[in-house]
Amino acid sequence: MPDIRLFGIRHHGPGSARSLKAALDALNPDCLLIEGPPDADALIPLAAHEAMAPPVALLVYRPDRPRDCAFFPFAAFSPEWVAMRFGVAAGATLRFIDLPHAIQLADGFGALESPPEAAPIDAEPVSEAAEGPSGDGPAAAAIRRDPLGELAALAGYPDGERWWDALVESRAGADGDVFAAIHEAMAALREGAETDPDEAFREEAREAHMRSAIRRAAKDGFERIAVICGAWHVPALARHDAKGQATADTATLKNLPKTKVAAAWAPWSYERLAFASGYRAGVLSPEWYDTLWHHEGRVAARWLARAAALLRENDLDASPASVIEAARLAEALAGFRGRARPSLDDLDEAAQATLCFADPAPMGLIRRKLVIGERLGATPPDSPGTPVEADFEAQCKRLRLKPGAAAGEITLDLRKETDLARSHFLNRLSLIGIPWGERREARGRGTFKEGWYLTWQPEWVVELVAASAEGGTIAEAAAGRVRVRAREATRVAELSGLIGTLLDADLAEATAEVIRALNDRAAVSADVFDLMEALPPLAELARYGSVRSSDTEPVLAVVRGLVPRAAAGLVAACQSLDDDAASAAKARIVAVSGAVGLIEEPELKAVWGEALRALANQEHVHGRVVGRAVRLLFDDRAIAAAEAGERLRLALSRASGAGPAAAWIEGFLEDSGTVLIHGRELLAVVDEWLCGLDADLFTELLPLVRRTFATLAPAERRAVGEALARPGGAAPGEAEGAQGFDAARAAKVLPILRLLLGPEPPRTADETTGDAA
Repeated sequence: MPDIRLFGIRHHGPGSARSLKAALDALNPDCLLIEGPPDADALIPLAAHEAMAPPVALLVYRPDRPRDCAFFPFAAFSPEWVAMRFGVAAGATLRFIDLPHAIQLADGFGALESPPEAAPIDAEPVSEAAEGPSGDGPAAAAIRRDPLGELAALAGYPDGERWWDALVESRAGADGDVFAAIHEAMAALREGAETDPDEAFREEAREAHMRSAIRRAAKDGFERIAVICGAWHVPALARHDAKGQATADTATLKNLPKTKVAAAWAPWSYERLAFASGYRAGVLSPEWYDTLWHHEGRVAARWLARAAALLRENDLDASPASVIEAARLAEALAGFRGRARPSLDDLDEAAQATLCFADPAPMGLIRRKLVIGERLGATPPDSPGTPVEADFEAQCKRLRLKPGAAAGEITLDLRKETDLARSHFLNRLSLIGIPWGERREARGRGTFKEGWYLTWQPEWVVELVAASAEGGTIAEAAAGRVRVRAREATRVAELSGLIGTLLDADLAEATAEVIRALNDRAAVSADVFDLMEALPPLAELARYGSVRSSDTEPVLAVVRGLVPRAAAGLVAACQSLDDDAASAAKARIVAVSGAVGLIEEPELKAVWGEALRALANQEHVHGRVVGRAVRLLFDDRAIAAAEAGERLRLALSRASGAGPAAAWIEGFLEDSGTVLIHGRELLAVVDEWLCGLDADLFTELLPLVRRTFATLAPAERRAVGEALARPGGAAPGEAEGAQGFDAARAAKVLPILRLLLGPEPPRTADETTGDAA
């Protein structure tokens, strides 16, 4: 009979990895069975490649639907990674034994499984040391969600991570009995919990396949078999040789659906390995665990020395004496709390007291760099890559863009095919979280030019890998990300912003989907201001989007649908506004008026004009909103100067009150310095109204008028005064020009015009004859 040992580990735990390494050295197995995807068995030898630098991840995906995938991250301190490296070095046989993802990613697997499009990026390996079945009642459910949390609570720890860190990760030595203790603890927990119905079938199939793999290895003649799996599974896998278990497992695995899958190694990062990233099997402190793994005997001194060096790099004081004092304090705290050596909590408190002097800012830097970490992994150049990585490399080669090149500015001419493709590519990368290019204002004239500042960050390789969950190419991944954002959007304005990014990235199919979503959301939206916020960017796209050779007709159709909806609800939306809300409403009204003017469609202009006129006639709407509505109608020649003056007079009469009157004139004249200087009609309306006031009313309204004119720049106020001092309040140059045309002055500009326009073309005989006649 072969010697079969079960080692229940915690994923990404250096204490588990160290205990496992000692146990493997003692057992010297000829076969290692590791919980992982059998679909990637051929990639296991690459773990020992000299160019492989963890953290890295195995990616298993469906080539026909790359969004259906699972990632399996590994760090240098992950027990599975230690087992792989040990097995390759020892010449042992290595096999992954989890349920193949050819089954797990197949259509129809598990009636209660989530739909493929909802599959999480970091789907596997789930932290079975922090995983278990849930049963009836709150206690059983809690055990299923967090078994370590239940043990931690019983031991007086705040959470399972701290409990495991204190008892396993930070303990000195490597006692093999820890696996027997873990087995016993998990067996007790499994007895107190029942299977979660949402995961019952999946868990049963996984454990059935792992037991079958153990029996297969025994049948193949191996003498010393090591099984490395999540701690939760150990009691279940220990039944591999129980009577009738093989028959039951065969029945469970019979007729399961299958699909074609592919696998690849990919770089990973400690930031994505952290639990805070959303990775379910993540840990709170990957960089701390890295320090524990590589510097077990002097971890406190090493960590505090790195903390001091980090502070000095950021121009903060951290002397050697402070480091010594911090180390002494950490040792004292550990002894006071009954620990053999300082834990992360002890070091954190010591650093905060002696190095950071209780300042949270430098402590936040230490936690980000030395607790979570920014380490980035690497894979061998010749290893199989992810689909998105391959597409990225091909696109860079085609467009002559080099990642890692020195940062610099480029100007793209969107009339050229290659430059337009570069713009699409950079915009697509931005959508998947890789801002390789930052938009800058282009030098020169014309909307066909686009400026970019390019700077590449090595950690974006991980974002490329993660994007494989959204599609097989950069374009598919970008479209997938936008579809997710569109589903999560709660406002029409958010969707309108997405349309702009999609047009910039030339993602026509996704654009059509977002436009449909926008129309559906707008049709049922009761938020008129939300509709109004969506209009200006859409109008600009409809007017200027053609420079990218994009089809803007669907965008124009959206604008034609939104303007009547916004117009119909404008008056009702502007009721009962306070000062801040009225200011925001005024800004939206001005923006929509500009958008309608940009489109230049008479039907839309008429619809919006009627809405403005209805708003201008309201007596119980905030004066700032009504005043701006009258001003927009006046600027658009929808009302005459006499009517504008009459509305001004009525709004500022004694019956209106000082507050409403001030708001009305502020809305009417706000941001009008240039118009008052150069537009005689508006200045004449205001001047005529002021001159017609009697002395008492003038005195009463003067503070309101002065407050409004105080919003103008000093130079504008001075120019308004000069215009009023000229005859008839003429604009600059008009009084002199009224005397007649000065031919001598006009002739002085002719030489400049000839330089600008070029030489005069030769005149024909007919033109010469016509002049003579």
